[in-house]
Amino acid sequence: MNERENYGSLTVFPKRNDPSEEGPGAAAPGTTNDGAPGAARPGVVYLVGAGPGDPGLLTLRGAELLTTADVVLHDELVHPALLDRVREGADVRSVGKRGGDRVVKDAKQAEIDAELVALGLAGRSVVRLKGGDPFLFGRGSEEAEALARAGVPFEVVPGVCSPLGATAYAGISLTHRHIASSVMIVSGVTRAGRSFDWSELASVRGTICVLMGMQALDAVVAGLTGPGQRDPATPAAAIQWGTRADQRVVTGRLDELPRRVREEGLQSPAVIVVGAVTGLRDALRWFDRKPLFGKRVLVTRPRHQARSTSRLVRLRGGEAVELATIEIHPPPDPTRVAEAVRGLSGYHAVVFTSENGVACFFKEMERLGLDARAFGPARLAAIGVGTAAALAARGVRADIVPREFRGEELAEAILADPVLAERRAARPPVRVLLARALVAREVLPERLRAAGCEVDVVPVYETRPASAGRREELLRALSAGEIDVVLLTSSSTVDSLCDLLGEGAAARLDRVLLASIGPITTATAEKRGLRIGVTAEVSTTAGLLDALDRHFTALQGAPGSARSG
Repeated sequence: MNERENYGSLTVFPKRNDPSEEGPGAAAPGTTNDGAPGAARPGVVYLVGAGPGDPGLLTLRGAELLTTADVVLHDELVHPALLDRVREGADVRSVGKRGGDRVVKDAKQAEIDAELVALGLAGRSVVRLKGGDPFLFGRGSEEAEALARAGVPFEVVPGVCSPLGATAYAGISLTHRHIASSVMIVSGVTRAGRSFDWSELASVRGTICVLMGMQALDAVVAGLTGPGQRDPATPAAAIQWGTRADQRVVTGRLDELPRRVREEGLQSPAVIVVGAVTGLRDALRWFDRKPLFGKRVLVTRPRHQARSTSRLVRLRGGEAVELATIEIHPPPDPTRVAEAVRGLSGYHAVVFTSENGVACFFKEMERLGLDARAFGPARLAAIGVGTAAALAARGVRADIVPREFRGEELAEAILADPVLAERRAARPPVRVLLARALVAREVLPERLRAAGCEVDVVPVYETRPASAGRREELLRALSAGEIDVVLLTSSSTVDSLCDLLGEGAAARLDRVLLASIGPITTATAEKRGLRIGVTAEVSTTAGLLDALDRHFTALQGAPGSARSG
């Protein structure tokens, strides 16, 4: 038991049928709202804009449909986190068609059109998840036409388009009262594969956004400075992977933009912006000034638990690399859990030391047809705010939460609780149920027993090392330099990570920044030969990310430091 507790918001909201992950009341991933108002309807195809990259920019309506659809056909470039919303059992397929071969892409699009029609006629509810906005150079209108011809009902859910999202995250305002009063959005190539007729822009004096123009950037610039009559000195920018942690921005004169792009190695997907508004970037840039911007942060928790941590990383400008180093399994003796649940009325205190413990315990309660009333007058204790939040989400409030999220502090908080202290003084002993992992520190039960409590330690789950395939994936990511920061959220995280990497773990991890959630975790890491770069002052995930913010902010302010991205 140690500082592994807070992996989400400190505020707990009641559950409701709102499938938005990015706000309170989110529908749990893997569930369905079938039959609820707004759920995807059988036989209807929904053309949904996924936004430009940041999964937080998906609309509420898009999230609602994504959570309830039978089938999801998505573009290649949509953020993987969006697919976490899809309900269990749904058919999820990538139908991306990147590449420069127009004939191949047209054939692929025809296949997509036909499949959407077939699925709709078969009575399936379908989300066609498209990057950006479905109708802005997304060929969504062609898909809608195919559905209309076949008599298949469809709906269109607009999305934040890349010209709006990428420029906003790059600190470029497309319009400005004193600079530009119009915006022209064009494609670098036409359907026939020919270049856009740049003479159409000769009379335009506002901002110009060019999509799908990176592969022919020299021709785009020549068209703008020639038939388009743009001054070669016009400020311009290219924004690659806009709104994502790997966003990169190049600015300069229009006629120098191709050279600058080649020097910096920018490629598609990117948005080209031409106009005086690009000069606002130095004053308005905000996203790539976040301390964690561009940092690839390894989150080692199991997939179902990693989502909340990953979201916190993204909100701070980083990109989460989810790679669980442990797997959660049922306990070796499930009958003990059932006996403990049935005997809840005989305990004066029930103690939880992790969110996993809460989830597994309540799963058994549900299996036995019990709810929160089964706890009766027992005092509930949680080792930290994350565990307390997991209890609150299930309708019960923790009576005891220590100020420091460690087993030692939790033992003291339980012994100091006035209700339990009165019980100990009047009618000892106090009976305590400790629901925890199979393997954990013994300090908590030992201290409670030393104070005269009867403690039943009931393993409600078991952690096991990840598979050999996971080890190879982690080794490859470390060797390729695809990880900048590793979050160490508990002593068990340290041990499982080192065990997974095997001999030479310390040397492999010496290439990245190791961030520890608290002193106990740091001590465990140092015993394993790891060099900790950051230790959180507040032992929560939010506190750990705050410590990383301060670390990188200090580095940015150091003499000679350079801002990445």
